[in-house]
Amino acid sequence: MKIRQRPQKRARIEIIPMIDVIFFLLVFFMVSSLAMTRLNSFPVSLPKTSTSSEAIQQNVILTIKKNGTLYINQAPTDLKSLGSQLAYEMRHHPQDVVIINADEGVNYGRVIQVMDCAKQIGVRKFALATQSVPQPPLKIHGSPKNP
Repeated sequence: MKIRQRPQKRARIEIIPMIDVIFFLLVFFMVSSLAMTRLNSFPVSLPKTSTSSEAIQQNVILTIKKNGTLYINQAPTDLKSLGSQLAYEMRHHPQDVVIINADEGVNYGRVIQVMDCAKQIGVRKFALATQSVPQPPLKIHGSPKNP
């Protein structure tokens, strides 16, 4: 009796499971990199605007909490020592923008005091942090049709 040999199957690389693994790795590294971002401010209730711009690169964040306490990059400070601490933070990049991250319940005068103190040490660029609120689409009304 003669035993037949089966024809050998060619080896194939299945690409679908490989795509799944690569996609999983991509998502994993994206999520883990988001967790590594460094936040230099405390959470406050920011004023809401529909025209706020995207976050900009910053080195110094001045946080003013609702009760009026001040922080520079999460380090507590007061109005008397704000100038010296801010000058220390901006020693390497004096042209940087100072982000003012003030709670919406903070007295307007307090924000102006902080900005004035920063201007005294040479800060010329400020940005006010806001929270973006989605704006409903504009409805454009056409002219009425005449019969």
